[in-house]
Amino acid sequence: MKEGQTRKRARGIDRAFDILDHLRDVRTSQRPAEIAQALGAPTSTIYDLIGTLLDHGMLEVTDANGSVFLGRRVYFLGLAYSDYFDLTRQAATVLDEITASTKETSQFCMLDGGKYTVALQREGSRPFRIKADVGQRTSIPWTASGRLLLGHLSDDEIRDLIPEEDFILPDGTRMDVDAYIAEIRKAHIDRFFSFDSIVDTFTHCFAAPVYDRKGICAATVCIVAPKEDARENYQLYKNALQTAGMKLSQGS
Repeated sequence: MKEGQTRKRARGIDRAFDILDHLRDVRTSQRPAEIAQALGAPTSTIYDLIGTLLDHGMLEVTDANGSVFLGRRVYFLGLAYSDYFDLTRQAATVLDEITASTKETSQFCMLDGGKYTVALQREGSRPFRIKADVGQRTSIPWTASGRLLLGHLSDDEIRDLIPEEDFILPDGTRMDVDAYIAEIRKAHIDRFFSFDSIVDTFTHCFAAPVYDRKGICAATVCIVAPKEDARENYQLYKNALQTAGMKLSQGS
């Protein structure tokens, strides 16, 4: 295959993944023209790629208008991943333990490219409950886990990974990137990070790392609690998460 053809095919593969990621983000079926508009891509290109994804079961038509959504093959691929990597199964048990001991909402979180996502969650048993959309992609700097999951990267790698717009906070102000990187370095040393949530005004977020065999933070275990409960039980929550993180870490 010639070099130009190789580059063209690579761009096509990238765009196909963009379609899958877009549908995951919007969590509803859309017509090809809507997808093309959202991605800023030629409609003809999107139609061609959607046809290929439909042929392979990665997408399914959902209505008479030709709207499409993620296909069942995506689900089966996820099952295969879960069967091969048993960390998520172990994490489910550990989250049950965290929530049972703290009564707070616990989460198992990971990176998804240049975004953060909650992979698993156990809701707290308090009357006041906090929920997050499992699988929703969030700006990394907005999260407590975002101080731990990037600890193995250089300053330049962190800046390259995170889209510039993700440093804009929900209130419209721009985050101090140097201060953010300094928090990453400290969290990497402390093996823990907590702060008042950037996304809302009434919760406090705690996170502890889960390390892979190379010593890289591959995931985090987290607690999201009302601020008052967080102040009263700070050390309890920190200890629970660090113990859980060590339990899940590979080779520790």
